[in-house]
Amino acid sequence: MTYLLPPLNALRAFEAAARHLSFKQAAHELHVTAGAVSQQVRLLEERLGVQLFERRTRQVILTSAGETYLARVRQAFRCLAEATAELKPEGVTSLLHIGVHASFAVDGLRARLAQFRQAQSQVAIRISQPAGLHELLEGKVDVVIAERVQRYPGYRCEPLDSGFLIGPLGTADCPEIETLRSCLLGHVEREAAITTKAPLVVGTASPARRPSKPFFSV
Repeated sequence: MTYLLPPLNALRAFEAAARHLSFKQAAHELHVTAGAVSQQVRLLEERLGVQLFERRTRQVILTSAGETYLARVRQAFRCLAEATAELKPEGVTSLLHIGVHASFAVDGLRARLAQFRQAQSQVAIRISQPAGLHELLEGKVDVVIAERVQRYPGYRCEPLDSGFLIGPLGTADCPEIETLRSCLLGHVEREAAITTKAPLVVGTASPARRPSKPFFSV
């Protein structure tokens, strides 16, 4: 059976633009120009014969058709990510890059992250400090532990015992992020912190562009 599918780049551009409600921010995430994102979305709309965004002066808004399509596209991306992860040989490690604010006590974070490694043994962790919303928006880290509430379109900000966890809506329900959230909230058994040593790389300089992605993110 032959599947009639739009180009993957166009779907990635659409999902990122819909999550950020901004071609500019989607471009930052995908490391392309805003014009390239706009063109990919336009080509997708022409191919589908449906308008996905309502374009305003300094803002784009999803149409009802766009909202419906976005839910299915995210579901498809999640299925692809899960299928890809299942193909990886045992022991292959991916990377979750966590940014933390300057005054955050990293030593106290280690036990919680050891619990994460117990639950997600295939995922290594890198910590960059200091890092905040700016680094997250530029795609230099996967999630951020912030000192205070920070809201941004396309991102979820959730309270922790100390600080707030901020990450893209598109990856907020991925297994890695769900596990991280549970560990930071102390919902995972503490015995894991004793039996597992988490491979952490702590950077004190500004984070560089991430070398790999632990889950599908567009």
